[in-house]
Amino acid sequence: MALEHAILVSLDERPGTGYELARRFDKSIGFFWAATHQQIYRTLKRMDELHWVTAEEITQDGRPDKKVYRVSEPGRQELRRWLEEAGEPATIRHDLSVKVRGASLGDPDQVAAEVARHRDQHAERLDVFRAIEKKDFPDPSALHGRRLHQYLVLRGGIRAEQALVEWCDEVLEAMRGDVRRESREDGVR
Repeated sequence: MALEHAILVSLDERPGTGYELARRFDKSIGFFWAATHQQIYRTLKRMDELHWVTAEEITQDGRPDKKVYRVSEPGRQELRRWLEEAGEPATIRHDLSVKVRGASLGDPDQVAAEVARHRDQHAERLDVFRAIEKKDFPDPSALHGRRLHQYLVLRGGIRAEQALVEWCDEVLEAMRGDVRRESREDGVR
């Protein structure tokens, strides 16, 4: 997916300034598609040149003017085209997995500490997702349309974070067991 498509989806949900869009990426859509503020502004400029968005200049007293972006009809056409395009299944590209695989080449305790750090971050994100679910989607059975789709993406995030927490727990337990086995074997020699 290109950043343009994530921006189109977000702007179709609610028009906004580049700053507002960047804040949305920091708080919601960014959990699933990360982008820096600079990337967002550069992409908005390119999307404006492609006529996928329109920008309304709003004059402000005592502050610089701002641009409010909206999805244009060509932008909606691009979004529909992209939605209909067949995509590739997600691939796992996870630095931590490579570190775990290579743990014996360095200091396994350092790798275990890194796994524990990741586990804590995933647990924190899981808590954030569950809080969003509780606050924004108290009755999932009543959802439909856009709200249902937002909820389903959030559920995917919850399940992914749960799986990562469980995997980190499994790795830590296995690495502790490996250390105990090595200690016993060293004592036997």
